Amino acid sequence: MTTKHLLIAALFAAPLTLAAQERYATRTGHISFHSDTPMEKIEAHNHKSISVLDVSTGAVEFAALMKGFEFEKALMQEHFNENYVESDKFPKAVFKGTLTGLNADDMKKAGNKEVTVQGEMTMHGVTKPVTIKGNFTMEPTGAIKATSTFTIKPEDYNITIPGMVRDNIAKEITVKVQMDYVKM
Repeated sequence: MTTKHLLIAALFAAPLTLAAQERYATRTGHISFHSDTPMEKIEAHNHKSISVLDVSTGAVEFAALMKGFEFEKALMQEHFNENYVESDKFPKAVFKGTLTGLNADDMKKAGNKEVTVQGEMTMHGVTKPVTIKGNFTMEPTGAIKATSTFTIKPEDYNITIPGMVRDNIAKEITVKVQMDYVKM
């Protein structure tokens, strides 16, 4: 079984133990990040992020393989994986948390709802508490779309940027998350 298959199996079998009708999931979530400095613009996209949402408890989990991020320039992708996030040693980023500002009844009604997600993000072997604002759109079809934009600092996750390229990478990286959940 590949690492990707193990990650998917572990995430879906993990702490979310309610009946399947209470959970929503995606295997094609989109996470992107953007660094913009006067020296260089860097952008990467991962369209294979997985997430599970338990609507009865508000529990949510995300996982993204670091090697799943695609860059415009192959050299940037190589440096990202080998020198910065050390993807072979730390293959994934994981978030586990809970939604507030949204309850199971809200999720049954079509419309938009702003939420706060509190939890822990683990990346590059470091786990940090995070609080993120987001938006949930409940579709008439029963699907749920979640979006969020937030920033992270590489140094908070012990990601070292060498001095010679430090000015090319923003001190705060903008992260965008877009998940289209379907009922499990």
